[in-house]
Amino acid sequence: MRVAHVITRLIIGGAQENTVATVFGLHRKADVTVRLYSGPTIGPEGSLESGVQDIEGLFHLIPSLIRPVHPLRDFLAYRHLVREFKNFRPDIVHTHSGKAGLIGRLAAKRAGVPLIIHSIHGPSFGPFQGRIANALLSEAERFAGSRTDHFITVANAMRDQYLAAGIGSSEDYTQIFSGFPLEPYLATENAPSIRMKLGLLNDDFVVGKIARLFELKGHEDLFAVAPRLAKRVPNIRFLLVGDGLWRESFERLAKRIGCEENFVFTGLVPPKDIPSLVGVMDCLVHLSRREGLPRALPQAMTAGKPVVAFDCDGAGEVCLDGETGALIPPGDLAKLEDSLVRLAKDEALRQSLGQSGQAFVKEKFTVERLVEDQYQLYQRLLAKR
Repeated sequence: MRVAHVITRLIIGGAQENTVATVFGLHRKADVTVRLYSGPTIGPEGSLESGVQDIEGLFHLIPSLIRPVHPLRDFLAYRHLVREFKNFRPDIVHTHSGKAGLIGRLAAKRAGVPLIIHSIHGPSFGPFQGRIANALLSEAERFAGSRTDHFITVANAMRDQYLAAGIGSSEDYTQIFSGFPLEPYLATENAPSIRMKLGLLNDDFVVGKIARLFELKGHEDLFAVAPRLAKRVPNIRFLLVGDGLWRESFERLAKRIGCEENFVFTGLVPPKDIPSLVGVMDCLVHLSRREGLPRALPQAMTAGKPVVAFDCDGAGEVCLDGETGALIPPGDLAKLEDSLVRLAKDEALRQSLGQSGQAFVKEKFTVERLVEDQYQLYQRLLAKR
C-alpha cells in the first residue's frame, strides 16, 4: 500500500501532530510505503519539520504550497503535486488542512490516484467568517468534496457541518479521534520546580489555556472575566501556553485591566514540554470558536485535570458537562466565571471530574488506535475499489 499525506505546513498544532503521528505509525507497517508532502513552515507557531526529516525519503517539501491565497504559487503547488503523485503512484492520497486539502485533492484527481481521502481537523467555513468569505470557502469545499472518496473527521460535529453544507453523504464519513502519546500526561506531577520557574506560588489556583495567541482562540473572553475572577479568587493565575501574532496586544491588555500579575505567558513551548506545564494546572479552559476537536482538552484530561470549554464544534464530544468538566454556551461569560470559581473552591469536584476524564481518554485517544483505525479504513476502502 502506497500512501501520500499532504498538509499545508507543519506548525506545532493538533492537526499537524495528528498527521505526523499517523505518518510515523504507517511507516512502521511492513506493507505500507508512506510519504508526507508539506509546504514550508513559517511563523511564530514553531515547526515539526525536523522530526519528519530524520527518516530518509519520508518528507517532501512543496515550496510553493503556502497558506494565503496566491494564484500563481497555488498553480505551481498543484503542478508540483501532480508530478509527485505520477512519480510515486500512491494508492491513496490523504489530505489535511484547507489549502493543501483543496490543491492536494485536485492534484490527486488529475494524477489518477485510485483513492482520495480528506481529514477534517476543523471547519474551513462557518459563521466565524464574513458572509462572502463563508460562501466562497463553502463552495470551494463542495468543489473539492466532489473529488473526494471519503472523509475522516476528528469529531462528529465536523461531519454534521459538512453534510449540512451539501458535501457528501453520511456513509462518506468516518470519525477517528486524534490520538497522541498518553504516557507523558499520565506521568505529570505538580512539580514545585516548574511552578517556581513560572513564578507560581504553591497555593495559586492555576487555570491553563493551550492555544496560539491569535484570533478565534477565545483569549479575549478569558481577559473579559479575569478582573472579576481575580476578586472572587484572589490566588487565581492564568497560564497561557503558546505564542502568536497577538501576544504583545494581550500583554498590554493584561496591564490595562489591572491583571498583569494574574497572567503568565510561556511563549512558544516544544510539544515535549507541554505535559510538565499541564501538571501544574488545576484546570484547563478552552474557549475557541473554531476547532474540530481541540487536542488540549484530551491532553489535560489525560493528566486528570477538569476542563472548561465553550460548546463549539467537537468540544462537547470530550468535555462532557458534569462528567469531565463544564460545557458552556459560546459567549456565556457569567457561566464561564461561575464554573471557574466553583472549581477553584471545590477540590473534590476537581478530582472527580479529572478521574472521569482520564478514564475516557485512556480508552479512546491512544496513538496506536489512531493509526490502526486509519490503516483498517484504508484497507476497507481499497477493497471496495
